[in-house]
Amino acid sequence: MTNLRLQKRLAAAVLKCGKKRVWLDPNETSEISMANSRNNLRRLVRDGFIIRKPVAVHSRFSANARIQRKMKGRHQGFGKRKGTRNARNPVKLIWIRRMRVQRRCLKKYRDSKKIDKHLYHELYLRSKGGVFKNKRVLVETIQKLKIERLKERQVMDQITARRIKNKALQERKALKLKQEEEKKVKASKEAKNPTKKATPAPAAGKKVTTAPAQAGKKTAAKTAAAPAPKAAAPTKDAKKTAAKPAAKPSAKPAEKPSASKPAAPAKAAAPAKDAKKSSAPAKKAAAKTSKK
Repeated sequence: MTNLRLQKRLAAAVLKCGKKRVWLDPNETSEISMANSRNNLRRLVRDGFIIRKPVAVHSRFSANARIQRKMKGRHQGFGKRKGTRNARNPVKLIWIRRMRVQRRCLKKYRDSKKIDKHLYHELYLRSKGGVFKNKRVLVETIQKLKIERLKERQVMDQITARRIKNKALQERKALKLKQEEEKKVKASKEAKNPTKKATPAPAAGKKVTTAPAQAGKKTAAKTAAAPAPKAAAPTKDAKKTAAKPAAKPSAKPAEKPSASKPAAPAKAAAPAKDAKKSSAPAKKAAAKTSKK
């Protein structure tokens, strides 16, 4: 068996690959062994006696499958770990990722007008202080604060409306009291200093009548128009005594009604007690005559 080490080395240089990728035709060993220059080897490559093998395929199937199992938590036990916890997953890197996620969320909410700049600044400082564990907690806090602020705004609107209403009511009351005080002051002034109304001058040919004379005329007209009072109905004893002549009453004649004073109404008939007293002697006299 011939040694083809030289031809293999020269062929690798001509084909620009490693010696492992050079294939020499085993049926043409005698002719290949005669080639001792690069030009001869190029001719053999053109003839197909020397070929460059394709690159061997390194499959990633097993590696990808292992990665998937690691993502599930397999192959991660204490025996597979090298390095401390902070070396494997640094705390600083976790903090940087959390801050970037939360700040990106806040910026997105502010740009979309879901939160104002004041709430943004407040939540930004809270996030910087490490209040929020993750993005979910931050979003829940935003929704809660928005609801609380909306309720506070509604309460403040109600308070301001009530305050305006009460103020208007107080103003109306004050105005009413002021008007009443002005009326009282005006009335007291009029009572202290009554203003006399100027009487117009009488026209020529007309009689001037004074106020007392006019008042007397009015009262006289009223008394004349008033009906006379009804007399009281006579009792039984009064009927008996009516047969006998009654004593003349010593009543004074009624005075004529003056022009200034109204006439007094006529007095009613005498009460029944007087009638009984006057009928008692009449009964006694009647009893004596009947015995005779």
